[in-house]
Amino acid sequence: MPLPGTDARVVDAEDGVTVKAPGEVGELLLSGPQVMPGYWKKPAETAQVLRNGWLYTGDLCRVDEDGYHFIVGRKKDMIISSGFNVYPDEIDRVLMGHPAVLEAASIGIPDDKRGESIKSFVVLRPGVRASSDELIAHCREQLAAYKVPRAIEFRDSLPKSGVLKVLRRELRAEEMAKQHKGG
Repeated sequence: MPLPGTDARVVDAEDGVTVKAPGEVGELLLSGPQVMPGYWKKPAETAQVLRNGWLYTGDLCRVDEDGYHFIVGRKKDMIISSGFNVYPDEIDRVLMGHPAVLEAASIGIPDDKRGESIKSFVVLRPGVRASSDELIAHCREQLAAYKVPRAIEFRDSLPKSGVLKVLRRELRAEEMAKQHKGG
């Protein structure tokens, strides 16, 4: 729930204006006394996130009938595959629900047919084995077909920030570099 004196709304993530109905996912906007006045000496960046008194957070959110807000992901991390919005956190939760998986991070990679296809990076628990086929089958049991990863890459670790947040942008940059090199 928003703090007292804070207004919140969820709008269409594409047009940034159309208010979403309860249960529908969109971008979270906030307005209130604690919202920053802007980025220091960066008017262009400020204009992108502050519009008509609203802070465009970049968070994808849904609101239930009681007014509780649920963050489902980040707008910049959303994958658009075959015209469908796919939230990587949902895929990651399913993968981490497999007993062999310690960590997972999913990203969209360019795909001529689908727009983006899903690739997941997985760290297995120590001493445990699993195959890509096994993990993809696990995802097929719990996710719609368009949300199932097309590829899984096993790693010893995932890139993280100083506060241990997985850095999807680094995974995406690595993938783009591989594709640029033709591999």
